[in-house]
Amino acid sequence: MTSILSVTRLELLIARRNMWVATSVILMALFTTVLTLAGGAPSGALGVEPLTLAVTSITTLSVYLVPLIGLLLSFDAIVGETERGTLALSLTYPLSRGEILLGKFVAHFLVLAVAIGVGLGITVALSIWQAGTTDMTYAPVLKLFITAMALGAAFLGIGYLVSAMVRQTGVASGIVIIVWLVCVVLYDLGLLGALVADDGGTFTKVVFPWLLVANPADAFRLINMPTENLAVLSSGIGAAAAGSDPLHQVFSLLLWPVFALFLAWLAFRKVEP
Repeated sequence: MTSILSVTRLELLIARRNMWVATSVILMALFTTVLTLAGGAPSGALGVEPLTLAVTSITTLSVYLVPLIGLLLSFDAIVGETERGTLALSLTYPLSRGEILLGKFVAHFLVLAVAIGVGLGITVALSIWQAGTTDMTYAPVLKLFITAMALGAAFLGIGYLVSAMVRQTGVASGIVIIVWLVCVVLYDLGLLGALVADDGGTFTKVVFPWLLVANPADAFRLINMPTENLAVLSSGIGAAAAGSDPLHQVFSLLLWPVFALFLAWLAFRKVEP
């Protein structure tokens, strides 16, 4: 445990020096502020409290932003040290590769927690400023924070996997951008096209629900979908998956970080500094 905490402390110092902490916090704070202020105006017309409306908007933002931050934090965690020659030095200490990987993960996970926490804290503060605390529901905010952390953890693991499989930082950065595009944009477009082509057939009824929850970004989106009285706020492929099993969504979101970190550890074991 002491070894893991030592790696974590070092990685936090590196993240602060490279401005990743500040960048992540600023991104989340900026976008959540804009969405909260912009979304507060129609809340009265829709009969929805401002905080619930803001959480719905921030869920859509988080699907894109949290995976991107996770990948940017982790894509050079291993290959970057290999290029700089610091990995060979780290391996001379009494540290296992699993401890090094877990230390990096804990540090980057904390950076994500700070960024997401600041963003959601601003949302709550602005919502209270707009509408007061009467009938304010905070459970969706807590659920969004926990699931956003799980989503970020999944993409941290994917970033480490990419970082352990390539030999150049530039290649790793290009691959993680492709991964991000596929997972948060192209995957849903492909499913939507298949739904249209299937027209309510076997794919729609049997295969589609499983493919949807297999993607951590979609599992996150479904878990945080608005309740039935907010159906006007939900659109796109999420509406077609309203009957998806919530247990499958939670299982997918919790399994992905473990699975991705395990694959990253297997790949890291084969890295030669």
